[in-house]
Amino acid sequence: MATKIKKLLDIIPRDSLLFSSWMAKKGIDRKEQTLYTHSGWLERIAQGVYKIEGSKPTLYGAIASYNRQLGKQCHIGAASALELRGFSHFIVMGKPAACLFTEKENRLPLWLSKGNWDIDVHYYTTSVFPKEMGLETIEDNGRELLISSPERAIMECLHLSPELYNLMDVYYLMEMLTALRPNLVQDLLESCSSVKVKRLFLYMAEKAAHFWFKSIDQTKISLGRGKRVIGENGKYIGKYQITIPAELVNYE
Repeated sequence: MATKIKKLLDIIPRDSLLFSSWMAKKGIDRKEQTLYTHSGWLERIAQGVYKIEGSKPTLYGAIASYNRQLGKQCHIGAASALELRGFSHFIVMGKPAACLFTEKENRLPLWLSKGNWDIDVHYYTTSVFPKEMGLETIEDNGRELLISSPERAIMECLHLSPELYNLMDVYYLMEMLTALRPNLVQDLLESCSSVKVKRLFLYMAEKAAHFWFKSIDQTKISLGRGKRVIGENGKYIGKYQITIPAELVNYE
């Protein structure tokens, strides 16, 4: 009987999870799953969710398993996605954190969003962008991760600012993004439902003087009406009708 579980464990990273429905499709029914648990091959961590006995599943391993085995689309976004691509100036103090996103109708189970992982979870449901626009799959330590492209990730940072991210920190990241794809930036900005994100993005991209910014057609991007205050005691930028921290306006 052990041959079946050995073959299954040989095809997944050790920090993965195993879902009951997926194992059943692979030829290990629920009765056998229970036997493997009693015999020390598997350890149950939630209803229908197992780990390899003695292993320590990571958050990214859990997300990769959740997406691949159950056909879900939880993605890693904002600064976390940029960090996976090497764009980061943050100095991690203590336990690192990851930003996870799903559509509102496909919320993560609590054992996943509230679990005690190697990385703290900041979990959001949002419809600011079209479901799959700007999402990409990368390989990371033998597993596939669904993450935001740099173009979408920096906009997600702005969406979560200033509550989660300081606007100066986001601007430092913007300065690094010298090779964004203007066609994808254009599509995201035209489709984005957040006026705040669009105004801040255009302001920062123009301030950073990126070459790709010249290719953006702002006449196709709706910036809404009225002024927006994003930061107290700030300075007003008339072109984009936003009040932002003076520190950002004065930064050179």
